[in-house]
Amino acid sequence: MDTDKLHITKWLPVSAKEVEQRGWDELDIIIFSGDAYVDHPSFGSAVIGRVLEKEGYRVAIVPQPNWRDDLRDFRKLGIPKLFFGVTSGCMDSMVNNYTANKRLRSNDAYTAGGKAGFRPDYTTTVYSRILKRLFPEVPVIIGGIEASMRRLTHYDYWSDELKAGILIDSLADILVYGMGEMAIKEIASLLSKGINVGSLTTIPQTAVLISRDKEVFKHKKWQTVELASHEECLGDKQVFASNFKIIEQESNKVIPKRLIQKTLDKQIIVNPPYPLMSSAELDASFDLPYTRLPHPRYNKRGSIPAWEMIRHSVNLHRGCFGGCSFCAISAHQGKFVSSRSEKSILKEVEQVVKMPDFKGYISDLGGPSANMYKMKGVDLKICDKCARPSCIFPEKCFNLNTDHKPLTALYKKVASHPKIKKVFIGSGIRYDMMLGGSESEQKSNGYSEYIYNLVKHHVSGRLKVAPEHTSKDVLDLMRKPTFKHFYEFKKKFDAISNTEGLKQQLIPYFISSHPGSKLVDMAELAAETRALGFKLEQVQDFTPTPMTLATVIYYSGVHPYNLKAVYTARTKFQKLDQRKFFFWHKKENQIWIKNTLKKIGRPDIIARLFGGEITHNKSFKNSRKGAKTRRKKQD
Repeated sequence: MDTDKLHITKWLPVSAKEVEQRGWDELDIIIFSGDAYVDHPSFGSAVIGRVLEKEGYRVAIVPQPNWRDDLRDFRKLGIPKLFFGVTSGCMDSMVNNYTANKRLRSNDAYTAGGKAGFRPDYTTTVYSRILKRLFPEVPVIIGGIEASMRRLTHYDYWSDELKAGILIDSLADILVYGMGEMAIKEIASLLSKGINVGSLTTIPQTAVLISRDKEVFKHKKWQTVELASHEECLGDKQVFASNFKIIEQESNKVIPKRLIQKTLDKQIIVNPPYPLMSSAELDASFDLPYTRLPHPRYNKRGSIPAWEMIRHSVNLHRGCFGGCSFCAISAHQGKFVSSRSEKSILKEVEQVVKMPDFKGYISDLGGPSANMYKMKGVDLKICDKCARPSCIFPEKCFNLNTDHKPLTALYKKVASHPKIKKVFIGSGIRYDMMLGGSESEQKSNGYSEYIYNLVKHHVSGRLKVAPEHTSKDVLDLMRKPTFKHFYEFKKKFDAISNTEGLKQQLIPYFISSHPGSKLVDMAELAAETRALGFKLEQVQDFTPTPMTLATVIYYSGVHPYNLKAVYTARTKFQKLDQRKFFFWHKKENQIWIKNTLKKIGRPDIIARLFGGEITHNKSFKNSRKGAKTRRKKQD
């Protein structure tokens, strides 16, 4: 893993021996993480650790502690002076541990060797409760996506029940939601001054518990809205759905309200977030002295798949204004985009280029969505009054600047580096932003130039995009554009590829069993993609995850914004039946599909699926290996 040449003190310490090697006799903060420790800006525990280190605190990380034995991993570094930090890692532990059909996964991308079983279910709660039992006097601060998305009453797919905000079960003192650099610095600063953790109730971007009968503290700048209680949500699914509408709208405002929800004998107080990070603040987080490598303790345990995937990539921005109903990104990172400066990005590119294993290929120059770099409202005063969950659905906001020229220029600048052979774009492209509109709009925003540059120079043989479905009704529920945009983008992609003599493919992602999707919608999807020559491989079954619109619809059966009923495949068999349409070409599915289409009165789709010659876009399990195989055959 190229760690041999670096001294162990280049990483944050993970053991008592490494603490001693730094000459420390006491730690200020100890972070417990469900992920293996990779010292890279894409891994949350490393970011928070480095941010705190920069502030002068003595920080250690305990990655993937053993929670099954005598709990020695929780004791081995002693008691921190300030607090314990707890995160499940880069993913919700239940998504990490289980498939959409609730089967235990056999691998874990955030563990050395890709091995499963190194983190418990509901990791944040398990770790926090252990620490509170062992060290009741020490504050526990929870954060990361699992804590963030479970901060209020939420539906938990794996137990099939509504759960109260995670502060209740975890017994933690403070929850930090979203990207937590600003909040964690303030928490550490106040605790270091001797202020009791119970008094830290007005820090932005945090949630705390107070007694149900205690008067909520006043704040000059914050308005407050009280949600329906957890118990009311338990008693009425529509109340829970209505709650979500308020939560989502407030989450998407520049100046949101403080949220209060009563739960048992407590009140959960969710304070509004910090203002959007400036480029300078974001740069400061990315410019910290990361080794960009896994800790040397994993040298003999195998590589960490999640790190392998991003080791030669560079993140350009945070936030996503797409607002997809099944996605947690905007709820966690925010709707508004914060972009790094070109200087900071090029500095990181230089770090990647100097890695001993770098062969000249940047695997991704992207973000939550690849093409949102430096995009924001033209008139920010209009944004201040907006509560739309998406800036591009149902139509692109008139006030949104979608100029792609800065991004195209950045691609060219990075690609011109003498040690870089190719820059690939691996993040998802929102192609709908660049299609339609007037000729002057397209020219002024550089849409055609961006698409041409992307297709000609930045595709690794296969460009992955995410139309997600073909049905307009389902796409509306997903907050995704109509499928006609995919046709239009595919036409441009194919034309450029053919003109430039490039043998490359467009690989679409699709989701089955999403709320609103019926068998007939999946049949139409199969027929439409078959007509386009696709043999689908990038597919998945909808997995309900906390604090997303689609999950609320899945549980409640209604759309939170109008309380109208929405059909959703809920049983294992209903979900598997929808999935079969992805693989209509497999013999074992064909009789069932034909019989099903007859039953629902759509024999016309049978003809579209199984009549006439079938031509497929060839797909390969390994894109580079597949591309080489194809070229050899053609030569």
